[in-house]
Amino acid sequence: MQKLNIRGGKPLNGSVRISGAKNAALPIISASLLSAEPLALTNVPQLNDIGTMVKLLAQMGVKADRSAESLTLSAANITDKTAPYELVKTMRASILVLGPLLARFGEAKVSLPGGCAIGARPVDLHIKGLEAMGASITIEAGYILARAAKLKGARILMETVTVTGTENLMMAACLADGTTTLENAAREPEVVDLALCLIAMGAKITGHGTDKITVVGVEKLHGARYAVMPDRIETGTFLAAVAATGGDVTLTNAAPDTLDAVIDRLRESGATITATADTLRIVANKRPKPISLKTAPYPAFPTDMQAQFIALNCVASGTAVVTETIFENRFMHVQELVRLGAKIEIEGNTAIVHGVEKLTGAGVMATDLRASACLVIAGLVAHGETIIDRIYHLDRGYDHIEAKLTALGAQIERLN
Repeated sequence: MQKLNIRGGKPLNGSVRISGAKNAALPIISASLLSAEPLALTNVPQLNDIGTMVKLLAQMGVKADRSAESLTLSAANITDKTAPYELVKTMRASILVLGPLLARFGEAKVSLPGGCAIGARPVDLHIKGLEAMGASITIEAGYILARAAKLKGARILMETVTVTGTENLMMAACLADGTTTLENAAREPEVVDLALCLIAMGAKITGHGTDKITVVGVEKLHGARYAVMPDRIETGTFLAAVAATGGDVTLTNAAPDTLDAVIDRLRESGATITATADTLRIVANKRPKPISLKTAPYPAFPTDMQAQFIALNCVASGTAVVTETIFENRFMHVQELVRLGAKIEIEGNTAIVHGVEKLTGAGVMATDLRASACLVIAGLVAHGETIIDRIYHLDRGYDHIEAKLTALGAQIERLN
């Protein structure tokens, strides 16, 4: 099993290119199932989760041609409409094939999903929405079995905001008869990116980026060329790393307008951030101030940046209060940070972080994707050597992170 060895205590300086967004690429790849014509994608990140999704579609009969950050998918000849447990258990986003398969072929068999162990993320809203559109759905032996001669447009009010639920139902509605309205829809930039790709394929969608999305079904979708948006969570992770370690870094191929909540908090910490349309420069030359925050759906502070900000707060000049409102089991990184010398108390869904002068390197273990990024930041700050185990989590969501950090002056290497 691979590990990361980090010798911390050095500021970061230089330039780094942000990769395409994992959480946009995964639903967009699933959208290839909606058309018999090829979907050509660029700015696709090189991640384990992307490989898993491509492998899942390939076993259904999708032809995939991949070269670096380009990916062309052709779903002209689908031979199997099953998403098996062996692949789905490693990545919860596999549920995103359910809507497209059902809409285009009238049937789907999808294993109940797995993914990071950060709490319950039920798929009941996906199922209720598809049933409202006329699907017949049962759960048998751990699989969702869905059938529909033809999906019908419907008004769907989602009880809670769900990103993958919004994406699944939006894709399904593209080929349904009539008009579908999704109310209390997710507003995340990745949902907007999927909508823009679907529109490029011939879908009729309005309201994306708001909490009410309207989809007028069409007979069929055609092929398209589309560039995946930059990854705002990778961007935020690098920004938090520089704020914690100090330094002067420019991020290229970024999307600053998707990161307002994160950038505002980093400015509060004392970092200087300047932005253009597609670049961000962060300069941090003093110990960060503590940043209290509460996670909430977009455009509020993202849950996927909570762990990284706890790492930043570990070395801040005071006490911060961080409240997690999205997932109920997302503080597993705290006990690992304590091994590095952090002072953190947990009270329910709140972490109280008392900043310390310095962290000290130690052996730690990644428990999920964003927790692993948090430990990398802590290792970059800590004096001495930090070894992070179970970094397969990191490879699910960060494209060559150690190479990018090395280019910024970090002492970090992968151990086999």
